Amino acid sequence: MKIKGAGLSQIKITGGFWKEYQELIFQEVIPYQWEILNDRIEGAEKSFTIYNFSVAAGRIQGPHKGFVFQDSDLYKWLEAVGNMLQIREDPEMEEAADWTIDLLEQTQEKDGYLNTYYQIKEPEKKWTNILECHELYCAGHLMEAAVAYFKGTGKRKILDIACRFADCIVEKFGKEEGKLHGYPGHQEIELGLQKLYDLTGNKVYQDLAEYFLEERGRNDFFEEEFKNRNCISHWTNAVEKEPNKVYNQFSYKEYNQFHLPVWEQTKAVGHAVRALYMYTAMAHLAEEKEDEDKLQVCRKLWENIVCRQMYINGSVGATVSGEAFTRDYDLPNDTNYSETCAALGLIFFSQELFQAEGKGCYGDIIEKSLYNTVLAALGRDGRHFFYTNPMEMNPYFAKVNPERYHLKPQRPKWHACACCPPNIARTIADLGKYIFGEDDSTVFVQIFAQSSGEFFRNGKSVKLDTKTEYPWDGKVCIQVLGDLETKIALRIPGWCRQWKAEINGKPLKDPEVLNGYLYLSYKGEKLQIELTLEMMPVLMQANPKVAYNLGKAAIMRGPLLYCIEEKDNGARLGELYIKDKAEILTENGEKEILLKVEAVRKTSSIQDGLYYEYCTTKQETWLTAIPYFSWGNRGEGEMLVWIKKE
Repeated sequence: MKIKGAGLSQIKITGGFWKEYQELIFQEVIPYQWEILNDRIEGAEKSFTIYNFSVAAGRIQGPHKGFVFQDSDLYKWLEAVGNMLQIREDPEMEEAADWTIDLLEQTQEKDGYLNTYYQIKEPEKKWTNILECHELYCAGHLMEAAVAYFKGTGKRKILDIACRFADCIVEKFGKEEGKLHGYPGHQEIELGLQKLYDLTGNKVYQDLAEYFLEERGRNDFFEEEFKNRNCISHWTNAVEKEPNKVYNQFSYKEYNQFHLPVWEQTKAVGHAVRALYMYTAMAHLAEEKEDEDKLQVCRKLWENIVCRQMYINGSVGATVSGEAFTRDYDLPNDTNYSETCAALGLIFFSQELFQAEGKGCYGDIIEKSLYNTVLAALGRDGRHFFYTNPMEMNPYFAKVNPERYHLKPQRPKWHACACCPPNIARTIADLGKYIFGEDDSTVFVQIFAQSSGEFFRNGKSVKLDTKTEYPWDGKVCIQVLGDLETKIALRIPGWCRQWKAEINGKPLKDPEVLNGYLYLSYKGEKLQIELTLEMMPVLMQANPKVAYNLGKAAIMRGPLLYCIEEKDNGARLGELYIKDKAEILTENGEKEILLKVEAVRKTSSIQDGLYYEYCTTKQETWLTAIPYFSWGNRGEGEMLVWIKKE
């Protein structure tokens, strides 16, 4: 089964929840990030991105500044602009993007090479530290940006830049004699090359993506490269014992996912973003090749993540040490990393598997990660961003404990390592492809949003017009019009215990449900579908193997995870217990639905000394819970997802 996500020109988000977020991206986030990239926001971490390109292009003089992968921030911003321009016109941002693309063209070398770090700082060392220095990673993001911008504008300049760089890399890497028999330290280019192939049809790009995957873990390239640079690490600028910093107790081979050939891997290990970008590329290739054995490997990796290594908010990566997975069921709440880019990577991976198999479980994870991690990382003003997404927060300990310093009680204006903010922008701008999908016989409704989508087949078309207040309300109304006979598949979310459907005002009898989708036949007549998903607040527990959550519950309503904050419930949230058989009430907030939960507070006495005899008082109370994605928008304070259960 080959399903493709809908093209952005086919889809229009017309109102409701996601219209507000896309408008936030278009009106606030993209312009704000342009100012950031130019270092014009007072009090924010410096980006140095436009500065570095200006130096490399010879427009100004100076040293390279920032990280070795700084170029990628600009490429992701350009991709966000390209995605936006597929939906709407924005002459000001298009002009800024065109100016930037001219700068890229001026920076690019005659052989196609483009990387400001090496062009400015170490031109003699290009391609000598593939493991640590992100040359291929940055190139991959350039390719993705080029495809998006060409689709949005029809302008070839950035596409030609990306193809020249891709051709340069094709000449440098491969199985042939005289080429480097290596593969990326940080996976990403595999995705960019495949998108470039999909657009241009130039098979050498797909072949190189396949080579990078197939070669990984099959040779000693990184070790040989390490010896050739006299065992000096980029990150420490000193001689080291191994060809990368040692992260946590696991090997650098696991950290970079070359401990085994990729098709022999069955468990997610190492740096979470690298892993998920690689798994996404693997799934895309397996789908393209229609290779069931390789798809089965991808399924096993996905199941290992979502069944054993994923937080309830759809985030992954349990440890700050290497931004990495650890092992099954190790999901601490107060030190977890849960990088925003890793949640986005899980969305990308799940989308590829959905397109290969058409199963609703993948849409469930896309929805979970999208609502509960990606949106949590984005401030309501579009100008503040979380890099990490903890399950609990105590601002005091986050500031004084070095093991928790990665956790921020409020979203910063920017980050020195800023991979996440432009990643959010490009993905929400690209949301249409997650809302709908289609194959030769079926239109899939995957994410419920107030939207319209038109689909064409054999000279005929069908249009779906959706009205809904989801995720606050479970009613989804879809009007279908057109002359194309097709099946329509509506995802029945895994969280939904009861649902009903009406067709043209009459209850649907004997519904056809397969792989998590309700299938309906459309034969050209007017069709009105009303799907009602029951949205009752539910207390969730973790598998007892997740020892951190024993005796605790989390609250969900529909697709949304909830949390409690000090702002509503007072300090020392750890004193609160949800009552046995607690009543949970819904309450309308300013922009969201709040929950009121029956609880008790067991207050400990405060006495002199550090330790003393146990003594508490018990008082009945009500908790106020807010959507997790809203936390941290009202000033510093404690936050808690997993709450003790009486």
